[in-house]
Amino acid sequence: MSAASAPKIPAPNILVIGTGDTKADELTFMADIIEEAGGQPAMVDVSILGDPPYSPAYSRRDIAAAAGTTIEEVIASGDEHSAMALMSRGAATLVLDLYQAGRVDGVIILGGSMGTDLALDVSAVLPVGVPKFVVSTIAYSHLVPPERIAPDLMMILWAGGLYGLSGICGAVLSQACGAVVGAARHGRKPDSTRPLVGMTSLGSTCLKYMKYLKPELERRGYDVAVFHATGMGGRAFEAIAEKGGFAAVFDFCIQEVSNHHYGSIVTSGPDRLENAGRAGTPQIVAPGAIDMVDLQSWRELPAIFADRPYHAHNRLIGSVTSSPQGRREIARVVAAKLERAAGKTAFLLPIAGLQEWDKPGEPLHDPEGHAAFMDEIRKALPASVEFSEIDTHINTPEFSQKALEIFDAWVARGIVPEGRP
Repeated sequence: MSAASAPKIPAPNILVIGTGDTKADELTFMADIIEEAGGQPAMVDVSILGDPPYSPAYSRRDIAAAAGTTIEEVIASGDEHSAMALMSRGAATLVLDLYQAGRVDGVIILGGSMGTDLALDVSAVLPVGVPKFVVSTIAYSHLVPPERIAPDLMMILWAGGLYGLSGICGAVLSQACGAVVGAARHGRKPDSTRPLVGMTSLGSTCLKYMKYLKPELERRGYDVAVFHATGMGGRAFEAIAEKGGFAAVFDFCIQEVSNHHYGSIVTSGPDRLENAGRAGTPQIVAPGAIDMVDLQSWRELPAIFADRPYHAHNRLIGSVTSSPQGRREIARVVAAKLERAAGKTAFLLPIAGLQEWDKPGEPLHDPEGHAAFMDEIRKALPASVEFSEIDTHINTPEFSQKALEIFDAWVARGIVPEGRP
């Protein structure tokens, strides 16, 4: 198709959010770049103490009003923390209202730690598929808790951007603005014509069931999203589950529960394995890789794991096994989370093994620890959970076939909606 015959894409409406009283030069520069890129910028001012030297489409007074208060009350609330919390609530409310009214195609938010705090709240209210770009001085920092990151959030480090424009700052801001306009013009929203099934896994070496299950579920008329459970993947899974975004889930890699329990930075947050159940979504759960704790392979092992079997997966991530007593603790944590589920829950236990590296001869083979988990999970699971054991490894076709048997029975009983081929 020639450029002349290509359909014209309407200019997307992009909200430009920031504190205009301190970052006016940067924000007006961003608005200009968005216009150059073919977008329509609308300035949203989240300043607290002063008005910007331009007229925003939505003022700080509008933001305070959306939070159910006034800017004077925000200023008098106590300190910068309480004030920004109110502005965050107002900004998130206003942005969601604008999106639901069809007036938002994307957002870009600029800030340091305060602005990033607000940006995370704003991004969290928008559904997957709405471009959300954060330009932040703390992008990729461990100051940002994983449970606050939207599933499709885009971030860029605001290099050289603490105060005022510079050549480096302008390069970063222009890239971000071009990215959000391009995403708004050409990004595709998720296909909602078929029921969505969420699945967790760990690469395709450690766990393999998705290679069988995904095509089988698609043949039944379901869309299948497989989440890489290395911290952020599990976070995205939980964020969608929290909003009831799945028709059912195959949560077969719950290793992030173990990671969080042991304080690993490879965490999805404290609510891993809770949101599907809280939302009433039917869930089939298996303890894939629950025997492992993921750590940075480029750091020295913590003393608690110094004598445990260890496997370096690559130069970024390695896995260590937890002790037999530790696995009993994890089994009780898993059982307590499933006990709180409001929806139908099944637990499928493959007693011959939980991940590829626990087989005889592999680096994480640990029969004593494996037996401890098996014993404790049988005792700890509540009666509300449909429990099945299968004498096979989690990576065998027999495991996947049993999971499909449970799923198909739930579809037949109306617990899970039928697929749409």
